[in-house]
Amino acid sequence: MKSTNALRIAQLALAGLAGLALATPLQAEIHSRSSELVVVEAQNLPEQARMPGNSLFLYDDNEGDTYLYVEQQQGALLSVFDVTDPASIKLVASQPLTVPEAFDFVRPLNGNAAFIRFRDNKGVAVLDLRKPKAPALKTVNAFSISGSAEALGESGFLMVDEPRNYTGVVPRDYEVVDTSAPSDPALLATVKQVTSKVVNCDTGTTFLLGSGGLTVVRRIRVEKEHKIDLMQQVN
Repeated sequence: MKSTNALRIAQLALAGLAGLALATPLQAEIHSRSSELVVVEAQNLPEQARMPGNSLFLYDDNEGDTYLYVEQQQGALLSVFDVTDPASIKLVASQPLTVPEAFDFVRPLNGNAAFIRFRDNKGVAVLDLRKPKAPALKTVNAFSISGSAEALGESGFLMVDEPRNYTGVVPRDYEVVDTSAPSDPALLATVKQVTSKVVNCDTGTTFLLGSGGLTVVRRIRVEKEHKIDLMQQVN
């Protein structure tokens, strides 16, 4: 199994380095003057990325793949993107959900699940990620409390019977600014009404979920360093 994973990582790293050297015809991108920052807007991502949503969750499966989960349609749809290679983001699942309300991702659980909370005090649930391309939403009928939650390590939580007033997420505009020429900073893009943001620290990728869908901000130098690290782990 280890040798298979090592080969897979090496193949991914080599493919990624090649992709960094060649322009990707499927994605029109906004580049900073130094080409260190690259902004990929929703219309240049898979079609499902153009749909707005409420919350994002980033998951590393420890097998070399990273997935982005996007809550959409007020919780009625969960879209799953393979974001392992930021230069080639793919939609791997678009899964309808039967839920009482829109929800927010709260935190990871036990390395292979996510704790989610439904809005308007409609309760909580667990998203099982052991099959990352086919996540399963698990509600526990025994939950009689819909108050706040306290962590019990990574594998559990305490539900607390106390009022919890949901004040709502305040959407904010984000501007991506290029300072590679400090004397002449340049605005690369404005992402409107962002409701959720997550960052993949390994690749330096920032994911913004706004009114126009998903926007991806790539950091090319960090991507290259990450791919080189993966190759060194194989050797």
